[in-house]
Amino acid sequence: MNIQSIIKLSVFCFAFGNFSAQNPWPKTTETAKPWTRWWWMGNAVDEKGLDKQLTTLNKAGFGGVEIVPIYGAKGFENQYINYLSPEWMKMLQFTTNKAKSLNMGVDMSVGTGWPIGGPQVSEQDAATKMIVQTYTIQPNEKFVEKIVLKDEKQKNLKSIKLDIVTAYNEKNEAVVLTDKIVRDGSLNWKSGPGKWTIYAVFTGKTLQKVKRAAPGGEGYTLDHFSPDATKDYLKTFDKAFGNSNYGIRSFFNDSYEVYNADWTPDFKNEFKKRRGYDLSPYIKYLVSNEENEIAGRIKSDYRETLSELVLNNFTKDFTNWAHSKNSKNTNQAHGSPGNLLDLYAAVDIPESETFGSSIFDIPGLRRDSTDIQKSDIPDFNMLKFASSAANVTGKKLISNETFTWLTEHFKTSWSQAKPEVEQVFLSGINHVFYHGTTYTPADVPFPGWLFYASVNFVPENSLWPHLTGLNSYVARTQSVLQSGKSDNELLMYWPIYDQWASPKGKDVTFKVHNVEKWLQPTPMYENLKKLNKMGYSLDMISDKMIGESKLENQKIQVAKNASSYQVLIIPELMYLPETTLNNILKLAQNGASVIFQNEPKDIPGNFEVEKRRSQLKSLWNQIPFQNQGENVKIANFGKGKIVLSSDVEKGLEYLKIEREKLTETGLKFVRRQFDGGKYYYIVNHTSKEINQFIPVNYTGKQTTIMNSENGDFGVAQTKNNSVRIQLKSGESLILKNSEIADSSIPKWKYIEKTDSPIILDQNWQLTFKEGGPELPKSRSLKKLEPWTKFPEDSATQSFSGTGVYSTTLSLKKKNADDYLLKFDKLYESARVIVNGQEAGIVWSIPFEINIGKYLKKGKNTIQIEVCNLMANRIRYMDQNKIQWRNYHEINFVNIDYKAFDASNWKVQPSGLDGEIQLIPLYFSK
Repeated sequence: MNIQSIIKLSVFCFAFGNFSAQNPWPKTTETAKPWTRWWWMGNAVDEKGLDKQLTTLNKAGFGGVEIVPIYGAKGFENQYINYLSPEWMKMLQFTTNKAKSLNMGVDMSVGTGWPIGGPQVSEQDAATKMIVQTYTIQPNEKFVEKIVLKDEKQKNLKSIKLDIVTAYNEKNEAVVLTDKIVRDGSLNWKSGPGKWTIYAVFTGKTLQKVKRAAPGGEGYTLDHFSPDATKDYLKTFDKAFGNSNYGIRSFFNDSYEVYNADWTPDFKNEFKKRRGYDLSPYIKYLVSNEENEIAGRIKSDYRETLSELVLNNFTKDFTNWAHSKNSKNTNQAHGSPGNLLDLYAAVDIPESETFGSSIFDIPGLRRDSTDIQKSDIPDFNMLKFASSAANVTGKKLISNETFTWLTEHFKTSWSQAKPEVEQVFLSGINHVFYHGTTYTPADVPFPGWLFYASVNFVPENSLWPHLTGLNSYVARTQSVLQSGKSDNELLMYWPIYDQWASPKGKDVTFKVHNVEKWLQPTPMYENLKKLNKMGYSLDMISDKMIGESKLENQKIQVAKNASSYQVLIIPELMYLPETTLNNILKLAQNGASVIFQNEPKDIPGNFEVEKRRSQLKSLWNQIPFQNQGENVKIANFGKGKIVLSSDVEKGLEYLKIEREKLTETGLKFVRRQFDGGKYYYIVNHTSKEINQFIPVNYTGKQTTIMNSENGDFGVAQTKNNSVRIQLKSGESLILKNSEIADSSIPKWKYIEKTDSPIILDQNWQLTFKEGGPELPKSRSLKKLEPWTKFPEDSATQSFSGTGVYSTTLSLKKKNADDYLLKFDKLYESARVIVNGQEAGIVWSIPFEINIGKYLKKGKNTIQIEVCNLMANRIRYMDQNKIQWRNYHEINFVNIDYKAFDASNWKVQPSGLDGEIQLIPLYFSK
């Protein structure tokens, strides 16, 4: 064999041979790495700054950025660039070219600030509301008043029009008078006997403008219900982009926060076309405060119409437009009055968001009540609307705006971020966007430019040197969660008509911030919580999705290559469309298993009520239920089975649907299937250590344990469909259960015993490496102490940066399999260097790291580079009135949206405290 053949063979073996066999981790693509929302303040960017920040983000482990232009910093007005101007497009092209050279991706918002809108939104295309005026005609009285708009703010608008005029007598008999109004507002109609009330509905404007707009992005917010408004809005981007997408992977639309938008100029016609009747005779029931059956029915039809309009006239058009640019689109559907499942499913990348701080039982995890939002706790099941839509319809990526207002500014550690992002992963999301990073010019001093609602993922953050710990954890985890497809077994129908049928209020919006009103009180939510805790995996499904479902190998599947499901659950409800029940029965006829928690009581809406109600009853009566013991009725229906029971758990037992019993330990999991096996991502958010065999429903022929924090892996011990795991509180792991055993993968190292710990209670040297406002003096320590324990040195009280604790350790013998360096208290993260070799970053609870392979018998040097929070330096700056908050618009606020002032903060402990132990470990053989 000649030398060239040998070289080719060597390369082939490296690429496809032992390398892939020994390493079970999927490839870490730029999509698997975390991305960050990248605010361009005032669009005051230049090529040098863009180059520098992208390079810095890349080195820290980011896979991409999402450009969102916002308001600017004061004093930099001459550097502002107008949004979508030729100069702005030039900066965008530079950004995407540079990102491509770094193997990074770029997304961008289709607007500045939020919600979308801008100077291209004409008055006609602006967000629209109905304005209602009422008039009373007394018996035998001639009506002489003119029906004209009285609202002073609206009077000068050219797009205002009178849409509906309807009169009601005391018997609630309606007369539509819209065509009886002459041009000047006079009413050409003579009332009958008795008292009459006239309802006049005008098309008005919300007058809302874009919040936090960037230069060139100011203007009205968009009417999301109008196809013409959407089309007109996107023309501006067509003009700026031409035939190119400028390297944009996905165009992004932020959450729907269009306040009081409840109408559109063509609503009356759209309503009649979609609901089958004219709204005009019923307008009183929509706009008044009556709470009766007909009001509920009219409002249900009204809300369903709004939902269809935002789906068909905005969301789908937005998707089609992005595709015309050979790009994808990303959309946050929450906050809108639409069916969230259908809206999320209508885009390429559905995106949810977390806002605030979750509660975890992890000992040592800081959650100071003064530093968190009091009202906002991220809701796990709210996150599942986006992941459900993606899983059910076969979308590969589900994104999340992560860490918004996680804590008060400058007080978020990476250890606090970890369980929060894990909760996001457990909900089925696999593509997180940090919130976020602000572009800062090179000549702006500490703390740089900052956005008022974010965790500061910026190079100026004193914790930045250790961010690669969090980022590599996210990247490894997402590489798995983006592989294969979701493996949930249950589908839960969302009875949205029960929400829409409420006679209270008018439009119903499904926000992240009001789940306690529309989500948490529902039977569906109780089911989701209970079944998840029991170890069942669920996605939610809409009426539209049920109508698109087919049976594939006795499983329900909505779209080709999407996940398939064993059971459809219809939770307790009042209203179910007869069309949806018909579609459910077709699925059962073809082999589906269905559980009803109760018999549907009624059909929603006000069209042909008796006819449709009769159809619903007739369809239900086709199901040949037989009693099967207490609280369970069953029916064989075609090839399928239908169960009726208020106890869903009993129904699942009857259908022999297995749950994952591992949740009985308190562990949480999410499961994915790939060709030849399944992944389990397992997290310990309990307060205890789990060290036992845990049952899993699928083990395959080989189970490999994979550690996302450090990349370690090894073949697990298994017995009787159980896997042995060792997980301390706050830790996670991945099980890769494969049908093919790979003998090249080593065994997992289980800790079988430990020796007495060596306490590192010797002298330490403390020096300071980088940070400010100035480096404190070095000092010798007789015991470990935080550097903030020395108030006589004012520099230690105000310092944010990196302090280095150094010592020497003499090991008389080195006979353990490994040695665990365990920190008692760490404020906030540390890089550990042993004998000049980097052992890794300690950034998450439990604060510990294996360092055995770097130790030697005899003398060892240990350096611990600790980074603290930005808080102490910001406190110092506010106490000394050093100006750093200098922005237009909202400027800078604290977590309660009040003026930010850190001058009265307590000094945040910084450095090391308590004991450090070196624990000898012995692994199983």
